[in-house]
Amino acid sequence: MRNDFPAMLHPYPINRTMSGFMLSLVVLLAVGIYRYGIHVLWIYLVATATSGLIEYIFSKVRNRKLDMSILVTPLIFTLMMPPTLPLWIVGVGSGFGIFFGKSIFGGFGRNIFNPAIVGRLFITISFPANMATMWLDPRVDTVSTATPLGTLNAGNPFDYNMMDLLTGNVPGSVGETFRLGIMVLGILLILLKVINWRIPVFFIGSVFIITLLGSLVAPQTFEDPVKSLLVGGLLFGAVFVATDPITSPYTQRGRIFFGIGLGIVTVVIRNFAAFPEGIMFAIIIMNALAPQLDQIGEPVWRRQVRLYEKVRVNDFLRDHSWCSGICHTHRHEPADSKENRSQSSRRIQKDSAGYL
Repeated sequence: MRNDFPAMLHPYPINRTMSGFMLSLVVLLAVGIYRYGIHVLWIYLVATATSGLIEYIFSKVRNRKLDMSILVTPLIFTLMMPPTLPLWIVGVGSGFGIFFGKSIFGGFGRNIFNPAIVGRLFITISFPANMATMWLDPRVDTVSTATPLGTLNAGNPFDYNMMDLLTGNVPGSVGETFRLGIMVLGILLILLKVINWRIPVFFIGSVFIITLLGSLVAPQTFEDPVKSLLVGGLLFGAVFVATDPITSPYTQRGRIFFGIGLGIVTVVIRNFAAFPEGIMFAIIIMNALAPQLDQIGEPVWRRQVRLYEKVRVNDFLRDHSWCSGICHTHRHEPADSKENRSQSSRRIQKDSAGYL
């Protein structure tokens, strides 16, 4: 039978996969604390406490055990925060994301949207002044209202060198600025098969190609394609957020379409919308489209197998209606008889013709 939860199709056990993923996030958190100060640790503790309380309440109500995802989501959420954000806003965002992005859908494995992105998007819209002015410039150790992405989009003089952009010596969210570390960790996660390479590669590649073509056609609108990869949360989002196995497609072609769609939406919002960063909106939109992308990317033979399974289950319920109670009770031929098999085969061919 087809498993409806994409995470369960991963070749590695979930806990093992999540442990490697969480360890990578802890590395970025440690760098963020070192770079931006102890307030980052308080952000993580508040985000963990708020989301953990909601998870605990729902686990008791539904009589389910807690899993490692209660540690991963607040880590991702923390790494997307401005490093000087007030703690009460952190609590509001973390609680909102877990409640409306995960718990009300039934918990881990059943959520449609990434809960960390749901929380981040909510406080970005609700508290725009705080989310746009709480950056910390580590070069001068002062609060800044400008980031490399905002400077690039505004067309102002870009005074950040390549080394600063790679090592994180620039204003930005806690986990997005150490881009060299993100690239190294991303490669390791791909080699260990913790994440699938198709989403980050096609996401980043599509942003680069679209921006390159745009800079050739409309250089006043589209900026340097290389710099566009090294500003904002593109690398962090591509490696650690978009690859979430629950909210992303699980077919290979679906993942490719998912990555390309993320790139298109990100470039459009970055260059034409009021918000300077399009990663959050791109991931939310593509999360909603993930099931449709799976249907598009599903191989023909797998659709036929699924149709065959559906027919066999229907035949079984019909031929055993005396125990199912959903059909009238009368005697049928065994489900594996020649007549039933030929009828099932004809039905599969008919259904396949209409479905494909």
